[in-house]
Amino acid sequence: QAQLVESGGGLVQAGGSLRLSCAASGRNFSNYAMAWFRQARGKEREFVTTINWSGGITYYTDSVKGRFTISRVNVKNTVYLQMNSLKPEDTAVYYCAARMGAASGIRDRTKAGNNGMDYWGKGTLVTVSS
Repeated sequence: QAQLVESGGGLVQAGGSLRLSCAASGRNFSNYAMAWFRQARGKEREFVTTINWSGGITYYTDSVKGRFTISRVNVKNTVYLQMNSLKPEDTAVYYCAARMGAASGIRDRTKAGNNGMDYWGKGTLVTVSS
């Protein structure tokens, strides 16, 4: 059974940093693009960032560019999200997701309003206090 498990969420002050991890298991995800989404209370789930299978191609939503960095270590089946200069508006449940194919496909699909992915984690809560 394929599974994605997020960790690393918590409470941090504005301007602080957190690193989220996503541990993948149950299948080989090395051919999957991986992504992070987030959902704030009362809002729809939104795309944050995605990374291709090799880790060489990444895309970010405009609001996190320059502050967040996605990375992956395939031998560890783990994806990371380094979040710096956090703002209160970054407060949300963060979800790890995987989809077979290119990261550009995830980018294009989410721009079109389609958040469909092959696998989802259960999420980890990030709270940024002002």
